[in-house]
Amino acid sequence: MRKLGVLGTAMGVAAVLLGLMGTTGVAAPSSTEMRGVWIASVANTDWPSRQGLSAEQQRSEYRAMLDQAVANRMNAVFVQVRPTADAFWPSAMEPWSHWLTGQQGRDPGYDPMRFLIDEAHQRGLEFHAWFNPYRVSMTDDPNSLVPSHPARVHPEWTFAYDGKLYYDPGVPQAREFSTAAIMDAVSRYDVDGVHLDDYFYPYPADGQPIPDERTFAAHGKGFDNIDDWRRDNVNDLISGLHEKVHAARPDADFGVSPFGIWRNSSSDPAGSDTKGMESYSSIFADTRRWVREGWVDYIAPQVYWQFGHPAADYAAVVPWWSQTVAGTGVKLYIGQAAYKVGQPNWTDPAELTRHLAFNAGQPGVAGDLYFSAKSLTTVAKDAMARVVQDHYTP
Repeated sequence: MRKLGVLGTAMGVAAVLLGLMGTTGVAAPSSTEMRGVWIASVANTDWPSRQGLSAEQQRSEYRAMLDQAVANRMNAVFVQVRPTADAFWPSAMEPWSHWLTGQQGRDPGYDPMRFLIDEAHQRGLEFHAWFNPYRVSMTDDPNSLVPSHPARVHPEWTFAYDGKLYYDPGVPQAREFSTAAIMDAVSRYDVDGVHLDDYFYPYPADGQPIPDERTFAAHGKGFDNIDDWRRDNVNDLISGLHEKVHAARPDADFGVSPFGIWRNSSSDPAGSDTKGMESYSSIFADTRRWVREGWVDYIAPQVYWQFGHPAADYAAVVPWWSQTVAGTGVKLYIGQAAYKVGQPNWTDPAELTRHLAFNAGQPGVAGDLYFSAKSLTTVAKDAMARVVQDHYTP
């Protein structure tokens, strides 16, 4: 959490600022628990709602999202500012994001990052900058990128997979570049946290092996097993970013929101009582090790399953994570699938509030993150109102 007296002092200051500015919003509540909402920009999921909006339209939409977050008694926003190897700030390393303007490289006419942070802080909300480290494009055609894009200048850093283009995590220069691109923002802006989602190596597609055999041959010295090497590449990114973030901003938190299953107990006795895809072997994210090594300040697993799910029961997954963080000093936030409310396997309108009631009995759980902002005003509007009434009302 933001080192502002764990939000209390900051929110008192924010309330004064809001009064001075004539803003009608109510300051976010002081709380030691995390109450966060993801604001996704890729594919215009949440913000901006579409490409090519004017700067004022973009600003208006974002303010409304923050006001809704405050109304839901949130205390933090996690905003995606590097969705596809692009930038929501004036970066000398990467082009302006086309999710902002409709054209990659086109200046939106203001500094979105500065605006995003200032507006959040004025409302007493923490601002966590959310970066995607390796996804370059939602298409696998490098010609869709501006000619100066680093992925076109250095095609040897990339591979295409399942219709998308990625930086290859096994190429040291690609890892270093992605880290430097992230740190460009972290070093220049007053972020309260640096956040990564669950995309490292791409999620597996049937019948499509990852095309990194040449990379392994060139850079896999010391590893007999390509999977162990891939996990080491991801470990290198995580541990390196943790060190660099804290060197640049000692008070900022660094954390990851991984896929909710590390390993099933059938694969490893230390794993969870689940039968689903494993981050360890599918996307080469050894999330349990990150916690045990202290390479993250918090972990926010995406526990996007309901009570009674046959492969990943919420009641089995959350206690496993609570036990995993025990004694480590790493905070645990639970990623909540607000977007699933109303879907065929998520019809109980009390599902979300039941999750938080269950979490209260888990000593390791320090809060929740909701995916995503638009869901909280659409499919999950009533469910979130119940969460607020049951858990967030003084």
